[in-house]
Amino acid sequence: MPRALGRTTAGLAVLAAAGLLATAAPTALASPVAAPSATLAAPDIPVANVKAHLTQLQSIATANGGNRAHGRPGYKASLDYVKSKLDAAGFTTSIQQFTSSGATGYNLVADWPGGDPNKVLMAGAHLDSVSAGPGINDNGSGSAGILETALAVSRAQLKPAKHLRFAWWGAEELGMVGSRYYVNNLPTAERSKVSGYLNFDMIGSPNAGYFVYDDDPTIEKTFKDYYAGLNVPTEIETEGDGRSDHAPFKSAGIPVGGLFSGAERAKSSAQAQKWGGTSGQAFDRCYHSSCDSTSNINDTALDRNSDAIAHAIWTLGTGTPVPPGDAYENTTDVSIPDNGAAVTSTIDVSGRTGNAPAALKVDVDIRHTWRGDVVVDLLAPDGTAYRLKNSSSSDSADNVIATYTVNASSEAANGAWKLRVQDVAAQDTGYINSWKLTF
Repeated sequence: MPRALGRTTAGLAVLAAAGLLATAAPTALASPVAAPSATLAAPDIPVANVKAHLTQLQSIATANGGNRAHGRPGYKASLDYVKSKLDAAGFTTSIQQFTSSGATGYNLVADWPGGDPNKVLMAGAHLDSVSAGPGINDNGSGSAGILETALAVSRAQLKPAKHLRFAWWGAEELGMVGSRYYVNNLPTAERSKVSGYLNFDMIGSPNAGYFVYDDDPTIEKTFKDYYAGLNVPTEIETEGDGRSDHAPFKSAGIPVGGLFSGAERAKSSAQAQKWGGTSGQAFDRCYHSSCDSTSNINDTALDRNSDAIAHAIWTLGTGTPVPPGDAYENTTDVSIPDNGAAVTSTIDVSGRTGNAPAALKVDVDIRHTWRGDVVVDLLAPDGTAYRLKNSSSSDSADNVIATYTVNASSEAANGAWKLRVQDVAAQDTGYINSWKLTF
């Protein structure tokens, strides 16, 4: 990840990229949407395999002046290593060439055969390091994580609903040069086919945090749901906003998301309490330094994040939607004031006929440090309140993740339905993570 957003002054050499454009990318992921129903279970990604790739990248850096930076021989050797693995696994690989700072740079793009060519799901990571060190966490970790996920796709002989594309970007450390070149050279029609771009920059920081991009709601929820299943709390990613390869995709109107384990910012005491590690210390003390080597990796974070990558690829790439209109969802986070006023989250339902069903299903995902403080109501479009959960001083567990059934047969189906949540006692906080109505 670069230290800050910046523009490179060097020009980009235009090279024909027809091989990169032939199987382009899908419609936007947005919310409320029909929720995915039938998805294949993602495999466990062996962290030993991911670390083996990091060992190879370290060896490449060691043999090439200690780094894998743009324009240096270590970068091209890294690209050749990744490409050889993908070629052997049955991917169609293409190398895109550009020029920056007077040196030739390379992007590597790998397409898995099959899937809807009008709906392309991409996952990417930058492969270059800074010149100061081997760049094993930044960003060998993300590069190795998506490489092993791609190889898992091959081992499973996955037949996804969407077309899957993986990419390794060059010259990210100079200001997202490679990824910007790729996006700028995608024709408008091809850009519109990209359903989502997932970015993975630094996923094994030694003093790790668990940060999720909050850009596209559906992608964000996919990652949050994965970590909720592990009982690992997440936070919204802010340190890397605009500083990695998702930025050019986002600027082009493509839905983006991703994971991050922290860079030069210090971990707070609250973060150390929930994630472990050392408060007051940077998430990665070796950020952009010579000590960013294979010893600069948190195996647990690398393992969890690599598995999360696979979960997202399998969930977003293979899911088939329920019939349109059956499910409506809001995944926008809403903070719940401690011992304060009630807050609401709205789902607008339209296009239905008649009343809501007698068994309207309400799926609620509320993250809270003391669920006994929380009162939850469903508000019908006419304002009628249906109590879902009362407060209770003896209910000391955290979070409200539950499915409720409401007899809403007297209510019109169409209109603005609201989830109303109030924290009625002091000292604990939380937020509405998501909620869903199924008719």
